[in-house]
Amino acid sequence: MKFEVFITLKKEVLDPQGKAIENALGSLGIQGIETVRQGKYFSIVIDEKEKNKAEKIVKTACQKLLANETIEEYSFKIVK
Repeated sequence: MKFEVFITLKKEVLDPQGKAIENALGSLGIQGIETVRQGKYFSIVIDEKEKNKAEKIVKTACQKLLANETIEEYSFKIVK
Protein backbone atom coordinates (compact mmCIF):
# COMPACT_ATOMS: atom_id res chain seq x y z
CA MET A 1 0.00 0.00 0.00
CA LYS A 2 1.45 3.40 -0.96
CA PHE A 3 1.01 6.60 1.05
CA GLU A 4 1.78 10.25 0.45
CA VAL A 5 2.74 12.04 3.67
CA PHE A 6 2.76 15.82 4.00
CA ILE A 7 4.47 17.62 6.88
CA THR A 8 4.04 21.39 7.35
CA LEU A 9 4.69 23.90 10.07
CA LYS A 10 1.64 24.68 12.17
CA LYS A 11 -0.14 27.86 11.12
CA GLU A 12 0.94 29.71 14.26
CA VAL A 13 4.64 28.92 13.61
CA LEU A 14 6.62 31.43 11.56
CA ASP A 15 7.77 29.96 8.23
CA PRO A 16 10.82 31.99 7.11
CA GLN A 17 11.57 29.70 4.15
CA GLY A 18 7.98 30.01 2.94
CA LYS A 19 8.21 33.80 3.28
CA ALA A 20 11.48 33.84 1.30
CA ILE A 21 9.84 31.79 -1.47
CA GLU A 22 6.83 34.12 -1.43
CA ASN A 23 9.12 37.16 -1.81
CA ALA A 24 11.16 35.50 -4.58
CA LEU A 25 8.01 34.69 -6.55
CA GLY A 26 6.92 38.32 -6.26
CA SER A 27 10.32 39.55 -7.45
CA LEU A 28 9.99 37.23 -10.47
CA GLY A 29 6.78 39.02 -11.37
CA ILE A 30 4.46 36.18 -10.35
CA GLN A 31 1.42 37.98 -8.99
CA GLY A 32 -1.60 36.90 -6.96
CA ILE A 33 0.17 34.71 -4.41
CA GLU A 34 -0.99 35.60 -0.90
CA THR A 35 1.14 33.26 1.21
CA VAL A 36 3.53 30.34 0.79
CA ARG A 37 4.05 27.64 3.42
CA GLN A 38 6.76 25.10 2.70
CA GLY A 39 6.96 21.58 4.01
CA LYS A 40 8.18 18.04 3.51
CA TYR A 41 6.78 15.27 1.35
CA PHE A 42 7.33 11.54 1.77
CA SER A 43 6.24 8.63 -0.39
CA ILE A 44 6.00 5.53 1.78
CA VAL A 45 5.19 1.99 0.67
CA ILE A 46 3.89 -0.30 3.42
CA ASP A 47 3.91 -4.09 3.11
CA GLU A 48 0.46 -4.46 4.65
CA LYS A 49 -2.86 -5.33 2.99
CA GLU A 50 -5.17 -4.17 5.78
CA LYS A 51 -5.87 -0.45 5.50
CA ASN A 52 -6.21 0.24 9.24
CA LYS A 53 -2.92 -1.48 10.08
CA ALA A 54 -1.08 0.33 7.27
CA GLU A 55 -2.47 3.69 8.38
CA LYS A 56 -1.38 2.97 11.96
CA ILE A 57 2.17 2.27 10.75
CA VAL A 58 2.31 5.56 8.83
CA LYS A 59 0.84 7.48 11.76
CA THR A 60 3.43 5.99 14.12
CA ALA A 61 6.23 6.90 11.69
CA CYS A 62 4.98 10.49 11.58
CA GLN A 63 4.67 10.76 15.35
CA LYS A 64 8.00 9.13 16.19
CA LEU A 65 10.28 10.42 13.43
CA LEU A 66 8.92 12.32 10.45
CA ALA A 67 7.15 15.22 12.21
CA ASN A 68 8.06 17.35 15.19
CA GLU A 69 4.54 17.64 16.58
CA THR A 70 5.50 20.63 18.72
CA ILE A 71 5.79 22.82 15.62
CA GLU A 72 4.61 20.65 12.71
CA GLU A 73 1.43 18.94 11.63
CA TYR A 74 1.06 16.01 9.26
CA SER A 75 -1.47 14.46 6.96
CA PHE A 76 -1.37 11.44 4.71
CA LYS A 77 -3.41 9.65 2.09
CA ILE A 78 -3.37 6.33 0.34
CA VAL A 79 -2.41 6.59 -3.31
CA LYS A 80 -2.23 2.91 -4.24
